[in-house]
Amino acid sequence: MKEYLRGLRAGIPIALGYLSVSFTFGIIAVKNGFTWWEALVISMTCVTSAGQFSGIKTMLMPGQYLDMIISQLTINVRYSFMSISLSQKVNERFKGVWRWLFGFMMTDEVFAVAVSEKSVSRSFMAGLISLPYIGWSLGTLLGAILGNVLPASVMSALGLAIYGMFVAIVVPEMKKVRPVIIIVIIAAAISTCFKYVPIIKEVSPGLAISISAIAAAIAGAVLFPVKDEEPAEETPSAASEGGVQ
Repeated sequence: MKEYLRGLRAGIPIALGYLSVSFTFGIIAVKNGFTWWEALVISMTCVTSAGQFSGIKTMLMPGQYLDMIISQLTINVRYSFMSISLSQKVNERFKGVWRWLFGFMMTDEVFAVAVSEKSVSRSFMAGLISLPYIGWSLGTLLGAILGNVLPASVMSALGLAIYGMFVAIVVPEMKKVRPVIIIVIIAAAISTCFKYVPIIKEVSPGLAISISAIAAAIAGAVLFPVKDEEPAEETPSAASEGGVQ
């Protein structure tokens, strides 16, 4: 119980952030024709902000199942790598079905908190994901319900919140790593082409997002490759010691 409560406290800031972002998702979902309970079910079964915002646009176009699969894999594949990384830090009791259950709530913020732990227990992880899950679901419900009550001007303003969150995620990296600026510009340019250029603007939003992300990533890998660190050269003293042994 002590570990669970510690995880619960660590999840409070995440829950508050999710409450505001999912509130925006609830509003946008209702604006796009979904009912309040449909928006709630989406958030309760798929906790991924970018994936959900992209998904509801694709869902408005019946039959775009392949586009949905490609866009969701592109957007959410990072969670698989986060899970693999975190699996190296869990204790011996954190295995089997527990990894499947708690992996459902593997998000950027949850991973950032959990990976900072020396060892992650089942109780700590359960506490860490409890409030964020409630905050994400509750925020969606409130946004979906109030979306039919709030004035159009307020709804329009709140609809910009999600973009503000993405800007807050990208800008710090742009300041620290200059090549990221070029990659962001490339992604934005490609995405803009899919919006306005004839013929290719007919491509579905989900597929356009996937192509923009993959193309920008490839451009970044080609233009700004990361060199492997060369192994440190063995000093003469170390070599001699090795020979004595």
